[in-house]
Amino acid sequence: MSAASISSAPVLVWFRQDLRLADNPALAAALASTRPIVCVFVLDDEAPGAWRRGAASRWWLHHSLGALSRDIAQRGAGLVLRRGSAAKIIPRLAAEIGAGLVVWSRQYEPWATARDSAIKAALKRAGVAAESFNSALLVEPWELKPASGGTFFKVYSPFWRAALARGGPPAAILAPSKLLSFDPMPAGDALSDWRLAPVKPDWAAGFSSHWTPGETGAHQRLAAFLRSEAVGYGELRNRPDLPATSRLSPHLHFGEISPGAIWRAAHLARAQGGVPDGDVAKLIAEIGWREFSNHLLFHAPTLPEENWRARFNAFPWREDSDLIEAWRRGQTGYPIVDAGMRQLWATGWMHNRVRMITASFLIKHLMTHWRVGADWFWDTLVDADLANNAASWQWVAGTGADAAPYFRIFNPVTQGEKFDPNGAYVRRWAPELAGLDARAIHQPWTAAPFDLAAAGVTLGKTYPKPIIDHAAARARALAAFETVKSAA
Repeated sequence: MSAASISSAPVLVWFRQDLRLADNPALAAALASTRPIVCVFVLDDEAPGAWRRGAASRWWLHHSLGALSRDIAQRGAGLVLRRGSAAKIIPRLAAEIGAGLVVWSRQYEPWATARDSAIKAALKRAGVAAESFNSALLVEPWELKPASGGTFFKVYSPFWRAALARGGPPAAILAPSKLLSFDPMPAGDALSDWRLAPVKPDWAAGFSSHWTPGETGAHQRLAAFLRSEAVGYGELRNRPDLPATSRLSPHLHFGEISPGAIWRAAHLARAQGGVPDGDVAKLIAEIGWREFSNHLLFHAPTLPEENWRARFNAFPWREDSDLIEAWRRGQTGYPIVDAGMRQLWATGWMHNRVRMITASFLIKHLMTHWRVGADWFWDTLVDADLANNAASWQWVAGTGADAAPYFRIFNPVTQGEKFDPNGAYVRRWAPELAGLDARAIHQPWTAAPFDLAAAGVTLGKTYPKPIIDHAAARARALAAFETVKSAA
């Protein structure tokens, strides 16, 4: 291809986990070329080693792609949808349209980095330029190294201090008002043909009342949080009974909003006197945990499958299918655990404090391997993210980097009493207990028979009895930990 033809050849913009038009450096680079563009999204379930998206995540993807397609159409272009191996589709589509350049935003999962390197090499052999950009993280995984030596950080606090020392994100990139579309637009699939969203039975019927996928929905959620929910975030974010969390995690995962946009908006809210310094710092620190998780996954690609601490390979895990199913369905007899698992099923999301409580219960009380819980969350969370999911489950299990020690075993009763003091969260998601007062709602088995009857609660019928005794479960877990505590 001659230099003249390259200069007029279209640009292929490959959307992935950057489903937005603003703050999208790959799209910005395509527009800066002043050449026509072709926008494409590839549903790739075929990459070797790839984690196929879970059902809840696919529901979100369906609606997010619909929103992106509409946003692109409003600016005069279209979004091509193709399904299959991206390693084959992207070079073929580039050849089909005679592209001179292909651009995309980087992903950091181990299978994605390998695939993308292969695609770049294939495009280069075909004489097509390829460029990738960072749109997902404040700091890319290879950009920070401990001053004390080593290839990467294994502890959050020094990692985040080093990240903050780099300063804030770059200036915002505004969404384009117009896109120069390539003509003729290549053929693609209809989104409905992918069947990402359930039809019958529609187990996701309630999701839409909780979420608005897409770039507009992401910015509306951020604005609402900063306007009316961010004050007190540093303390109140642990209260599942209050609207005190950002609920931006699925928008971040799908790239409908950038971490830089959240950073800038939060600091602007602080400067305008709307949100205190401490609450802004805590919000940004939570983004830091997402950054740290991606840092770990990039440098330790087996994190989703293997114990970070090898001594836990000898841990005497148990797998009782009946107990696991009771946990999944929110039928453990521990109200804060059951409320969390039911919130997850009804909304595709669970409050972060309750994620820790439910994960601890599965791992420590039932002594079930953390991968069982991680797999369930992967399938049922709309914000399922490989780095966050793996790092967080290993953190709770005590098997991961900078993890809570295994002997930290949450008491589901005291956790409920502390973080849902009036029982409002339990009453919402376990309504059969709504008639109990705050003293009994987190441990209904201690309520007097008269109070249970007055509340319409029959243990073992309308609400289950505890499937395991907390004290006995704690003692068993600690005894099991002794068997691996001194292992190398």
